[in-house]
Amino acid sequence: MLQHISKEMTVSENVYQAPEANLATASTETTTLSIKEILFSFKGRIPRKTYWYSALGMILASFVLMFLVALLTGGNESAISVIMLILYIPLIWVSLAIQVKRWHDRNKSGWWVLISFVPLIGPIWALIENGFLAGDEAENRFGQPTSL
Repeated sequence: MLQHISKEMTVSENVYQAPEANLATASTETTTLSIKEILFSFKGRIPRKTYWYSALGMILASFVLMFLVALLTGGNESAISVIMLILYIPLIWVSLAIQVKRWHDRNKSGWWVLISFVPLIGPIWALIENGFLAGDEAENRFGQPTSL
């Protein structure tokens, strides 16, 4: 039996040698998304800069819409409420779309958008992850990084 073990050890490679990995190099190419894809699609990735521009644009659009609706309705509060509720549906969609793509850039599932519903810590976590931390520089499971 001892002879059999020593025979196997001479045939096998050095057990103390550092392992060698054959890693495929990740692509560093970038892709470009159209405005329509950025605002309405849940596929792909966006960098922080695009995220912040989109978020600030949505805030600005909300104020402009509120102002226009208030002018057009003559200050009728019930009419303003109904119209703004209808107008907020596309804004919610856009908000979810850019957040999901930002989570994808961080190589996390879009379902992480639900972390915002955790009281107090959830929105802070989402802000830090989406607004301040860099995404993957190379291709990840959600595709190639986008350039702005």
